Amino acid sequence: MTATEDRPTVLPEVSGVVSGPEVLATAGSIAAVQRPDGMIPWFEGGHCDPWNHVEAAMALTVAGFGDEAVAAYQWLADTQLPDGSWFNYYLAGAGVKDPRLDTNVCAYVATGAWHHHLVTGSRAVLEAMWPMVDRALAFVVRQQRDDGTIRWSIDPDGRPGAYALLTGSSSIYHALRCGVACAEALGCERPDWELAAGRLAHAIAFTPGAFEPKVEFAMDWYYPVLSGALEGNPAHEHIDEWWDTFVMEGRGVRCVSTGPWVTAAETAECVLALDALGRREEALALLTWAQAHRCDDGSYWTGIVYPERSTFPFEERTTYTAAAIVLAADALSGASPAAGLFRGESLPGGLDLTVPSSSASSGSDGTAVAPATAGPAGLSRSAAPPA
Repeated sequence: MTATEDRPTVLPEVSGVVSGPEVLATAGSIAAVQRPDGMIPWFEGGHCDPWNHVEAAMALTVAGFGDEAVAAYQWLADTQLPDGSWFNYYLAGAGVKDPRLDTNVCAYVATGAWHHHLVTGSRAVLEAMWPMVDRALAFVVRQQRDDGTIRWSIDPDGRPGAYALLTGSSSIYHALRCGVACAEALGCERPDWELAAGRLAHAIAFTPGAFEPKVEFAMDWYYPVLSGALEGNPAHEHIDEWWDTFVMEGRGVRCVSTGPWVTAAETAECVLALDALGRREEALALLTWAQAHRCDDGSYWTGIVYPERSTFPFEERTTYTAAAIVLAADALSGASPAAGLFRGESLPGGLDLTVPSSSASSGSDGTAVAPATAGPAGLSRSAAPPA
């Protein structure tokens, strides 16, 4: 792949919250950690997972780090397995840390590919990335179950995961739509992806009982909305229902509801969900509160525990956190052509597989469930601090 920037870079800037030069510094803090082979670990000396690697590449793209972004996607192309997947975690110079295959981790490259095309307008890079995206989503769709959910992982010994995760499935839904957009831009057709996305969206919105239930993770609260699987009044009601559980006023979003640990990445991602619903005032407030995590070099602390104001993990600054901030700033400022990606702009509509006569459906145990209750988080980041 060769970096081709066909459009000038306009840096995101949210007045009174984060400036363009500050966004540039934040992206620079990501580029400073990137390895010569293109891999972007969580932090210097840390491991890398392909999902957060893509998130970081997207932030680099927004901020005009074109060569670095393309190098990141080239690393993915170089490490992709023959079946289209990637391992869960990699270590620089030491190979694979965790050989599990996570479907959400594998799907997100489609989001990155479409995002890069929107920002740069480079058809050449999209064409170069297409075989990788095609193989990745084919792998993911093969893991879809009869109820429309997608199993979250494949064990190293080849055994399929026993359940699906709400956060991961929501992210996969958005990635499938991005994959369809990539296909259409290149004159290809992938009707199986469209059908898979429709079935998955129906499961997320109408049969949340089909997902492994754990209510403590914030990502399972906002990801069905961020991904576009849950829209309109049900989405607003869902956000309102859990707001006090996950939002610490003046601080940000708790990673988990069981303690006062606020993480900047979850806070920034919730900004994207709120922006998708047009709730700009609340989104601006969250992004403003997240600046308490900002460091002098533009990087961001992963999390802060209150009321002690201690960092957790101790003094950890992560590239995925910096990336989420950049993407949130872009969404609120409308700076790049991809600013509306998580609002569903530029994406084909998903197939509507809802049943008009009912607003609820049955869970995996046959009991009636309302749309979008919370389940377990599907992205592995830092473990929560002790309660």
